[in-house]
Amino acid sequence: MVVNVAPAAEAPVASLAAARVATVRRSTKETNVEVSINLDGSGVCTANTPVHFLNHMLDQLASHGLFNVMVEAEGDTWIDDHHTNEDIGLAVGTALSQALGDRKGIHRFGDFTAPLDEALVHVVLDLSGRPHLSFDLDIPTERIGTYDTQLVEHFFQSLANTSGMTLHIRQLAGSNSHHIVEATFKAFARALRIATETDPRRAGQIASSKGVLTQA
Repeated sequence: MVVNVAPAAEAPVASLAAARVATVRRSTKETNVEVSINLDGSGVCTANTPVHFLNHMLDQLASHGLFNVMVEAEGDTWIDDHHTNEDIGLAVGTALSQALGDRKGIHRFGDFTAPLDEALVHVVLDLSGRPHLSFDLDIPTERIGTYDTQLVEHFFQSLANTSGMTLHIRQLAGSNSHHIVEATFKAFARALRIATETDPRRAGQIASSKGVLTQA
């Protein structure tokens, strides 16, 4: 008698890729900030902060970078938005660095130019472990709504400092403040997406001749 035996079901194979997620909490006498980021998300953003224009920009970061980003923040905005804007930038940078881990296998470099109507902004970045910001935007107004446009540079400086990122931002064209800043965040998001994506040719190796990209 011939007995047909069904093959045993194969055990599920665990993913070899570690989840690139991080949650950071920052609490001071000036602010309380919580940031979560998933670098391999689908562009979902939940931004609940008293700095409403920054909420809009964080949505651009998530949407165009295909990151899942959650930001909850309270701060002393009865003074101004400075401390809250700064601490959100610091927390986003820290979460990014933690989610990247040892940075094995990533492209490391990102370069993107984004238009928004008359505005055109070029962003180049390097997840080098060395914080640096070169910022060249000519924003014509002091405020966008209630948001002090000086805080744009301060946000990116804070993020670069804690993420260990070399970041160059250049305005190529633009006359509308909102368009210039939004094009900046869109270009940054796309450049960061390129830099954080894995390079199959790297086979998990670090994209550095010295063998390390993390901050000392």
